Amino acid sequence: MLAAPVWRDLERAHGARADALTAAHRARASRGEKHPVEDFLFTYYSYKPAVLRRWHPGEGVELADAAGTPRARWRGYAPGDVPGSLVVDGAGWRGEYDALIVNIGRILRATSGRTAGYGCFGLHEWAMVYRESDHRHEVPLRLGQAATDAVVEAHDLRCTHFDAFRFFTPDAAPRNREIPTRDRQAALEQPGCLHAGMDLYKWAIKLGPIVPGDVLLDAFELARDIRTLDMRASPYDLAPWGYEPVPIESPEGKAEYVRAQRAFAERGQAIRARLLEVIDRG
Repeated sequence: MLAAPVWRDLERAHGARADALTAAHRARASRGEKHPVEDFLFTYYSYKPAVLRRWHPGEGVELADAAGTPRARWRGYAPGDVPGSLVVDGAGWRGEYDALIVNIGRILRATSGRTAGYGCFGLHEWAMVYRESDHRHEVPLRLGQAATDAVVEAHDLRCTHFDAFRFFTPDAAPRNREIPTRDRQAALEQPGCLHAGMDLYKWAIKLGPIVPGDVLLDAFELARDIRTLDMRASPYDLAPWGYEPVPIESPEGKAEYVRAQRAFAERGQAIRARLLEVIDRG
């Protein structure tokens, strides 16, 4: 049981952290400005900043004097044992979303138990523009089209993530070692993959109120940091937005990329373990 002053302080702290993480995006959105790096977390994943502001204590925590608050109308909550209190209705939530939770757990468990791979060097973004003049981002290529194509042709493409691979150009897809599909997601995903790390944010959102608020914000913060590396290592020239490139076409750039990739994999595995703890409570 958390007394009202205690859980309200936790709720306020969570909201303040969420606001700080999304402040720049919200300011740009109010002005109608787009950003080639940070908008991804709100457009591709399509979750609004308000979702991040909702603090959930997780299962097994009773919130005193909460029945008269807006939280009482949130999906996934039920009256607690003490009159006037609320708890996350874990059993009800799991009953409603059992198939989704099982699938998320299957992917997370398989990924967590697999050896991390660090040989992709972020070439998925390069493969998305290979031999194509129409690019996903309206940003110039740092090396130009011909030199960008040459980088792809000089490397072994090792993408294991379906949601990255599906954006490969038709000429790039056959060059990849694997043919990732949605059905093979649990069989291929590995903890060194940047996109698997970013997806932890998606899984935390989909698991809903059974995920404690700090885990959700940790997952979002990891996704934000990974996205920055993802685009710094991409073929795009992001200097006008203040991003220094990680030139993966060079040995020095590859080394820098892998150092960051290893650190993200470690952070991702910790969050993955916490999400699996949540899933396994049921």
